[in-house]
Amino acid sequence: MSAQRKDAVDAIIEQWAAERPDLDTTAMEVFGRIHRLSRAVSDRTEKAYAALGISRGEFDVLATLRRSGEPYALSPRQLSATLMLTTGGMTGRLDKLERAGLLRRSPDPHDRRGLQVTLTEKGLALVEEAVGTGLAVQTEALSAALDAEQAGRLADLLRELLLATER
Repeated sequence: MSAQRKDAVDAIIEQWAAERPDLDTTAMEVFGRIHRLSRAVSDRTEKAYAALGISRGEFDVLATLRRSGEPYALSPRQLSATLMLTTGGMTGRLDKLERAGLLRRSPDPHDRRGLQVTLTEKGLALVEEAVGTGLAVQTEALSAALDAEQAGRLADLLRELLLATER
């Protein structure tokens, strides 16, 4: 460990070093910090979305529709696959978002048996605001410790790690 400040993960690593000096805890240091960072920033982002009247899961649906491009429409099956949700979980989110006037479900013009989920103007305006709000929270957390070059290097390293673990 370098002479840098210590965090909660350092305390855990020191305990393992005292009890099991034979262990290489490098992976625990990396993944412990990734986990804690993810939780902390996720909690902050969730609060920012809540101030806009939506949950993280609801944001994910709206954002998936938004980034699909005009006309901001996908089938429930496409949404479920993208968000890795069961159809039941997706139905609950869609019901709530439709009641709020943020999206609408209509017959799929390309499949008589299917539905199409489309952002409404209100949903588009909300997701535009929410994506900016969420990114501001994430950027604030990142820039509190890293400059742009460091953040880029970290993103590259994490990409390599993610690709290796998803093989």
